[in-house]
Amino acid sequence: MSERKTIVVLGATGAQGGGLAQAILSDNESEFRVRAVTRKPDSEKAVSLANIGADLVSADLDDSDSLKKAFENAYGVYAVTNFWEHFSADKELEQIKNIAAAAKAAGVKHVIWSTLEDTRKWVPLEDGRMPTLAGKYKVPHFDAKGEGNHFFADYGVPTTNLLTSFYWDNLIYFGMAPKKGEDGKYYFTMPMGDKKLPGIAAEDIGKCAYGIFKNGSGYIGKTVGIAGDHLTGAKMSEVLSKVLGVDVVYNNVPFDVYRGFGFPGADDLGNMFQFKHDFEDYFCGARNLEESKRLNPALQSFETWARMNKKAIPLE
Repeated sequence: MSERKTIVVLGATGAQGGGLAQAILSDNESEFRVRAVTRKPDSEKAVSLANIGADLVSADLDDSDSLKKAFENAYGVYAVTNFWEHFSADKELEQIKNIAAAAKAAGVKHVIWSTLEDTRKWVPLEDGRMPTLAGKYKVPHFDAKGEGNHFFADYGVPTTNLLTSFYWDNLIYFGMAPKKGEDGKYYFTMPMGDKKLPGIAAEDIGKCAYGIFKNGSGYIGKTVGIAGDHLTGAKMSEVLSKVLGVDVVYNNVPFDVYRGFGFPGADDLGNMFQFKHDFEDYFCGARNLEESKRLNPALQSFETWARMNKKAIPLE
C-alpha cells in the first residue's frame, strides 16, 4: 500500500474530484492511492471516502501553506476550483495561483488542472455582442480558469490542462431540468439555437482524469478536451422525452432573455451559452469524443446518463 503513488484530489467531496477519487479507490489494481483534500474531514462525504480507503487531509484553497502541506510527497494533484461557491473570478485566480505555487514547492510530478477557455481571446472586452461582466470578464467562470493556466507554466509545474464540458448533472442540481408549462408539456430552456452543446456526466470527468494519470507523462504539457456527447438542445429534449416518458420541448430563448432570468450567475451563463453557440466549431472540436472514450472506456452518452439518473431529474 505504501509503495503506491499518492494522488492529491482537490474537491474530493465534489463532482469532479469525487469522480476521480471513486475511480481510483474502486480499482483494486490501481498504482495510486488517494489523498482527499477537504475543509470538512468530518463531513458525511469525506467520511465515506475514508471508509473506502482515502486518506483525508484538511486544506483550503485560500491558504497556500495548507496546500503545501497537503501536497507533500505526492506524485500527482487533481486541481479544481469552484467559482459557484463565491461568484468571484478574482478570488478564483488567487486560488489557482496558490495551487500552482504549492505544487511547485512540493515538487509534484503531474498536475491535472481542470480548466476552461478564456473567452476574451475570442470575444474581446470591447466586443459588444455580449456584455462585459465585473468590468473585465465576458464569462467569469471560464475566463478566470483560462487566464489562470499561466500560473502552472510560470512555476514550471508539469501540467495537463483538462478542458471540461457542460455537466448533465446540472439538470439535477442546478435548476436546469425541464419545467412544466401551462399546456402540460415540459420545456427544456437553453439559448443554444441549433448548435451542439458538448456535455458530460460529472463523474466521467474524474474517470477521464484517471485515464490521464494512468498514462504517465504522456499528457504532460498538453491540453485535453473531454465530452460524452455533442448534442443540440432539440436532440437533448428528444432524449429526455424518451427517457422520462413526458413530452419535452426545446425552449430556445434569446441570449438576452436568458441573461435576464435573474438567478445568481444568469448573466455569466447567458454569455457562456452564447460563446458556445457562436464558436461551435472550435468548442466542439476542442472536446474530442474518441479521445474521451480512450481515456474512459466507460464514458456515458447523454441517453445512458439520463436513463441512469431519470429518477433524480426533478419534473416540476
